[in-house]
Amino acid sequence: MTEQATQPASDHFDIADAERRIKAIFIGSIGNLVEWYDFYAYTASALYFAPAFFPGNDPVVQQLNVAVVFAATFLMRPLGGWFFGYLADHFGRRISLTLSVVFMCFGSLIIAVTPTYASIGLAAPAILAVARVIEGLSLGGEYGASATYLSEVADPRHRGFYSSFQYVTLIGGQLTAIIVLLLLQKVFLTPEELKAWGWRIPFAIGAALAIFAAVMRRGLHETEAFEEAKKVVKPTGSLANLLRYPRELLLVVGLTAGGTAAFYTFTTYMQTFVKLSVGLTEDQTTFVIFGTLIFATILQPIYGAISDKIGRKPLLIFFGVAGTLATVPLLMTLKETKSPFMAFILICCAWLFVAGYTSINAVVKAELFPTNVRALGVGLPYAITVSIFGGTAPAIALYFKSIGHEDWFYYYLAGIIFLSLIIYSTMRDTKHASAMHRHE
Repeated sequence: MTEQATQPASDHFDIADAERRIKAIFIGSIGNLVEWYDFYAYTASALYFAPAFFPGNDPVVQQLNVAVVFAATFLMRPLGGWFFGYLADHFGRRISLTLSVVFMCFGSLIIAVTPTYASIGLAAPAILAVARVIEGLSLGGEYGASATYLSEVADPRHRGFYSSFQYVTLIGGQLTAIIVLLLLQKVFLTPEELKAWGWRIPFAIGAALAIFAAVMRRGLHETEAFEEAKKVVKPTGSLANLLRYPRELLLVVGLTAGGTAAFYTFTTYMQTFVKLSVGLTEDQTTFVIFGTLIFATILQPIYGAISDKIGRKPLLIFFGVAGTLATVPLLMTLKETKSPFMAFILICCAWLFVAGYTSINAVVKAELFPTNVRALGVGLPYAITVSIFGGTAPAIALYFKSIGHEDWFYYYLAGIIFLSLIIYSTMRDTKHASAMHRHE
């Protein structure tokens, strides 16, 4: 089946086909949102639950411990990328997507009911780490299967636009976590109640939402690309088969490194940064991060649609150049400001170039691989790279801060983005040289 064969036979707009694609993308994206809500409930609530698991009076040290556990969960993501990628390529995208949500439900439920350090001592942070490892395993598989599914069900002419909704819902998951926290802060609970037990509520809600998402995903139809591939070649999803594409695997690593470091800096770490380094209050921090994430969400489909017109490569190069040149002065300026409004503007400026990566990185990776190894090819090298450069970003930043050299992290981030820029400059534009039609 070629790219052209997946398009309507004429220029006539097929309403039924469009409705089918949009419904599939909506259900797949909602599941993605729930997964990332569960994952980000951890960072959104970290300022409240950190004392419950990590004793002491130094908030920087407590947040560093939280960040270390956050980074440790990424060690399981490569295993999740392999396991769920194998399921997606061998048995279908639907079963992989459904099972990954079930794993996330289990991890969130464990956090919701775990006793505190005061009750069970070191067992408390140990159980927290186990729960986060389970969630890391889930997310390791979610990315590859979700990117593959959304790319395969999208109209080939608008694949960048539709696949951008992976990051719309990914960021939406963090927004939902913040909304839940705001409601708890402003409507239902006092700060004392939040720190005592209220931080458990977001995790309980996440577990319930994950069950709902799993039921919805059971009704997803399998992609035409997967069904066509089964007729051409026996599904394997094996590592041996994947290793036939070493150049593509290295490309995924190279194009991901800078983007994932920037993404986790301006999402998960930024809440801690504006609280501890900029000096905003907890309320100001929450509203600034909430506003910047809304801005980031709006940018994703816009940039995705632009990539359908001009190609993927120009957007990636834009991110690489702007990220390399602007990261250090932007973060230095942000640290010195004391205004919530200026903090909002500066973080939005960062998103103007970070979105050049986030909006299209999923479709670029999917377009690199043939159908029979696509989920594994997207998910496994991505998970390895995120574990090295993404999940560690908050911990590295807080470590530099703890030793009095916070600005070292700014240069570290700019350097990683520059290395990815080299890859962007030399790789092919996957919009014009896509492997989506190949079923090898």
